[in-house]
Amino acid sequence: MTRPHPPILIGGNGERKTLRLVARYGDACNLMTAGPDDVAPKLDVLRAHCDREQRDFSTILKTVVAINDPFADVDGLLADCDRYAALGIDEVILMADQDPARYIERMAEQLMPRSSAEAARP
Repeated sequence: MTRPHPPILIGGNGERKTLRLVARYGDACNLMTAGPDDVAPKLDVLRAHCDREQRDFSTILKTVVAINDPFADVDGLLADCDRYAALGIDEVILMADQDPARYIERMAEQLMPRSSAEAARP
């Protein structure tokens, strides 16, 4: 399907306005969250807005920004990613700290090998 505009990503957690706008106009939404327990109710609200708009909920790309330090608890982060995936989140975005180059090195050393190994498990 060709569109007259680039994909529209709407970020935020507002249940009455923001998520309603996602249901009406968004191709993607980005939720800011402290964890998966915060996401499930927001997705329920978005699903209800989609129903009212007669929009297929599954057509919206769903992302979250994980605001916790991923290196403080790698096991916890990977478990959260599994929970996000089970909820229907398509992408988890991690925010670099004050030293982006070192942050990426730490991701390559500490997170990527673990997440790749976890993904390869049957």
